[in-house]
Amino acid sequence: MSKHSVIIISMLIFTAGPVSAQFETKVTGVGTTAASFLEIGVSARALGMGGAYTSVIDGPAALSYNPANIVWLQGTQVEFMHNQWFINSSHDFVGVVIPLSIYRSTIGFNYVGLNYDDQPVRTVNRPEGTGEMYSAGDYSLALTLAKALTDRFSFGLSLKYIEERIWNSRGNAGAVDIGIFYQSRLDGLQIGMSISNFGTELQLIGRDLDTTVDPDEDNENVDRIPSTFKTNAYPLPILFRAGISHKKKLGSIGSLLTTADVLHPTNTTESINLGVELGFKDMFFVRSGYNNLFEENAENGLTLGVGIDMLLQKRWVMRFDYAYADWGILGYTSRISLGLVF
Repeated sequence: MSKHSVIIISMLIFTAGPVSAQFETKVTGVGTTAASFLEIGVSARALGMGGAYTSVIDGPAALSYNPANIVWLQGTQVEFMHNQWFINSSHDFVGVVIPLSIYRSTIGFNYVGLNYDDQPVRTVNRPEGTGEMYSAGDYSLALTLAKALTDRFSFGLSLKYIEERIWNSRGNAGAVDIGIFYQSRLDGLQIGMSISNFGTELQLIGRDLDTTVDPDEDNENVDRIPSTFKTNAYPLPILFRAGISHKKKLGSIGSLLTTADVLHPTNTTESINLGVELGFKDMFFVRSGYNNLFEENAENGLTLGVGIDMLLQKRWVMRFDYAYADWGILGYTSRISLGLVF
């Protein structure tokens, strides 16, 4: 392991004691925000390294972790991810980045969606089902612009549209993601910070909330007055990330990437993500990490991953990545990502 990697890990160990003491709290805020699907990590490579990705430059997944990072990517890149999530739901990500070299900038687009299988409509009087089916799902769309302000420092901004729906009711919100990135003069050492989902509140509306009431049981002339239930509006899950990473060349063998993120969310306790990636010949990759270290009542933790980069027609690169994440009593999740570099 490189000297710089040892320094990074030593700093984390040294600060773990006092930091973990600060994490202790009786109020976590779990369940007080809307659009919780935004908290699910994207990219098999990122999750293979425990989600510690705020300071890593590699692929369109940076759109979700730190929009400032995409300006350093080479060529037009596309990434697709599929995640088989819990209770027969699927979580998907699509990201595209296009460099604008003449402006020292890069634009990006990404989609994140969480969709559930159709479910039977049940009522109190018909608990076995009415014969109807309903669906539910959430998604976000984002447009990103990142610019290199110097040869080592960049800034990125994403504008996001977010929507949640269940049957005939839905709600939407707007948000921004902001990120900064710095490549230090110490070879291989990178630092990144970002804030995600800073935006409006989300409230469900729709015809499923329409009903009729009897305002006065003693008045037989008035018994079916059209009314609408009003749902509360909830804030989005704002997340602040600060990350550091170091990549060390291992001669002709490959490279070693170590990375760590500190997370400060608005709806739960603080935590740390840790990750490591060992690359062979810039072609084969083995990864491991730990997700949400020190988070109170966290179920997820250990992550593992593998990846392969293949050169096509001597100019295109195809990337395939797989990640496994342990979720304790909930079981595990598997992510598959496919990336293309043109």
